[in-house]
Amino acid sequence: MKHARASRTKHFLKGRRLETLVENKTSYTVQQAEMHLFETHQKAEQVLLQLDYPVLASMLEGRKVMHLKDIPSFDFLPGESLVLGAREMMCIDFPEASRHQPTRCLAMGIAEEMIDSTITLMNERMPKLDDVEWREQDFRLTCTNDVAVYQLIQHLMYLFAEDHVSKDTFVNLTLQELIIRIIQSNARKNYLEQTNALSNDNNRLSFIKEYIRTNLDEPLSIEVLSQKVHMSTSNFFRVFKNEFGISPVDYINQERIRLASSLLKDPKRKIKEVYQACGFNSLSYFNRVFKKNKKVSPSVFQQMCQK
Repeated sequence: MKHARASRTKHFLKGRRLETLVENKTSYTVQQAEMHLFETHQKAEQVLLQLDYPVLASMLEGRKVMHLKDIPSFDFLPGESLVLGAREMMCIDFPEASRHQPTRCLAMGIAEEMIDSTITLMNERMPKLDDVEWREQDFRLTCTNDVAVYQLIQHLMYLFAEDHVSKDTFVNLTLQELIIRIIQSNARKNYLEQTNALSNDNNRLSFIKEYIRTNLDEPLSIEVLSQKVHMSTSNFFRVFKNEFGISPVDYINQERIRLASSLLKDPKRKIKEVYQACGFNSLSYFNRVFKKNKKVSPSVFQQMCQK
């Protein structure tokens, strides 16, 4: 993964010329978007940047400190991305940049028409629960390390730098997927915040996520969950996946592995005790799901935690 990321960055940088040590820029343009790679080769503070279109920024190398309006200052690190509105002023510090280890950040401007048409498509084909529409505000995202979003950004780097007769088409299709995934990622985050903040929230999906979180040791089938919110199983599955970009079963397993990871940090916990506490009905299934998510077995994970 690291090698592939470095290869795409190198491909994107091909042919660029270093013109300044602060915010040196390499740019590519297609019909619906622009992509810029900013490189900083020396320490700097309070560098101002403002773009005339909605922008998705993603850190590639190094560290920035971001100062944005109405948001506390924060470190911006590799693998993280954020979406800002058009003409939003950014004030940026580069505490670690050098000639040998430059800070690299990608900024991609997306035409508002592309965002609007994608949101219209989502409302037609992926309607939200209770007839609430997707909106442009749902596209704004602050600092996420969503793997799917980051991989799409990496792929777009390759497409922008590629000399292909169908480049605009390829970029538009990938941009559409990127916008949808960002909006779905935001929906998951918002529902989680609502669930944590409102103990008696009457939103059905917020309720069901809280129910899953507090009943991981119980059988959690789609039939049971759909009955809890008085929906048919097919409609529940469709609405859940449309809003969160993940199936109910995958979400349940994700939460169970999150709990298992926490329990395995205790060296006194037995593997059997952990998988039963997390609602898995067999050791083999637990091992398979855990390894798929964590890339190591539960026993190896527990040993790593002790080291």
